[in-house]
Amino acid sequence: MVRGAGTALNVVAVLVGSGAGVLLRGRLPQRTRDVVTDALGLVVLLVAASAAVDVASADLVTAVGSSAPTLIVLGALVVGGITGSLLRLEQRLEEVGEALRRRMARDGGTGRFVEGFVLASLVFCVGPLAVLGSFQDGLGQGIDLLALKSTLDCFAAMAFAAALGWGVAASAISVGVLQGVLTLGGFFLGDLLPAAEVAALNATGGLLLVGVALRLLRIKPLPVADLLPALAVAPALTWLVATLR
Repeated sequence: MVRGAGTALNVVAVLVGSGAGVLLRGRLPQRTRDVVTDALGLVVLLVAASAAVDVASADLVTAVGSSAPTLIVLGALVVGGITGSLLRLEQRLEEVGEALRRRMARDGGTGRFVEGFVLASLVFCVGPLAVLGSFQDGLGQGIDLLALKSTLDCFAAMAFAAALGWGVAASAISVGVLQGVLTLGGFFLGDLLPAAEVAALNATGGLLLVGVALRLLRIKPLPVADLLPALAVAPALTWLVATLR
């Protein structure tokens, strides 16, 4: 299997799902589209919970002790949030979405394009499958994880696009860039992260997905993109604590 094939499959899945969702969009009333978005928010909460429970992973507890995992996740979110806010990641992501909207001009000129691009990018790019699947692909170990992610993303893109329009399709760019970089990193990394660091990554990614779900459910518009650096900080903190212990 050609390395990078998993990311290519994922990009195609997002585009196909988005196209199908847009075809359904005109046939669904606004109330129904809102219900679809709410349902997707609840599903994201479920996925987030299944990932966040890794804070109690046996591998992580063994490596850093029973009291450290929660503090590691907290530290990752604080350090990552400070870094992301200083870099203005949320604002920059929205600016990219707005620039794409102006070029395509196919979503009625509304802010729904930007919303669809930002939310879909966060859902498709935040999570253990994106990171671990891309590393696996880069290491030449197959695309099983990314094939699973592609299937999930296709259905999610369909639901997103039915509610938010063509901005969801633009998130394929985010998927291609992020997972392409991670695949290249896996190619040079030579090995997967230790189990304890993977668990810390999963738990942190799960909490970020909670933030995405809160936005989808219109509860609180958390700047989740500003917290994305936490995904890199969590494994680093785990390694540091395990080394010093």
